[in-house]
Amino acid sequence: MQTVVARSIAEVEYRAMAHTTFEMMWVRSLLHEMRIMIFIPIKMYCDNQSAIFIASNSVFHERIKHIEVDCYFIRDLVIKKHIVTLYARSEDQLGDIIIKPLAYSLFSVL
Repeated sequence: MQTVVARSIAEVEYRAMAHTTFEMMWVRSLLHEMRIMIFIPIKMYCDNQSAIFIASNSVFHERIKHIEVDCYFIRDLVIKKHIVTLYARSEDQLGDIIIKPLAYSLFSVL
């Protein structure tokens, strides 16, 4: 069930990043309870550079004010080096083979 309406693709990607971050931190705490310590940042790949910029930028822009809670949640974890946001090129997205019409050359590569 969808509870909010996204105003941009960057917002959709950012909300997905927030949900993914929450799940990653839950797995990390579960491993911690099992006495498995992770000392390196967890890598999170995203194919939207705007969403990555929002996660790492400490300046809060007026146009993203409505996703403020998600922004602070992810940004805090990025600052603390618990997660690292990395860019994933669209050409490297294996899921695209299922959900998008692709040129034959890209389809055959995937």
